[in-house]
Amino acid sequence: MVDIVHRIAAKDASPEQTYDALATLEGLSRWWTENTTGTTDVGGRISFKFENGDFEMEVTELDKGERVLWEVVGGSAPEWIGTKIHWDLKTEGDHTVVLFKHEGWREPVEFMHHCSTKWGSFLMSLKQYLETGAGAPWPHDVHIDNWG
Repeated sequence: MVDIVHRIAAKDASPEQTYDALATLEGLSRWWTENTTGTTDVGGRISFKFENGDFEMEVTELDKGERVLWEVVGGSAPEWIGTKIHWDLKTEGDHTVVLFKHEGWREPVEFMHHCSTKWGSFLMSLKQYLETGAGAPWPHDVHIDNWG
């Protein structure tokens, strides 16, 4: 199995603000996709819709200000089903660091390369949202190729 990993640090964003951006529908819709619905409690399911597909996550762990964990349980990308998405937070000086991991890919297929770049793009949107109050969620994100 292979994983996608990224790290960002948001200046002057508290772990609580960062957690809210990852664990609430309003927060998620401000930096990932405007079309976010569902329930964000542990055991709840969140749906994320994009022009070329959708994803459904089950919230499996929440530790306020420290961690959010999802398991992909549905959607249009079979490569994602059964993978897990980790958001681990820590403070370093005046920054909140987000350690991101999309783990459990069965193999490094070409779609994984696309997703790694898109995750990087959306993590920059998260950083922008945390630092300025305005992210670039879909459909306002950077389109990197013909897949979105």
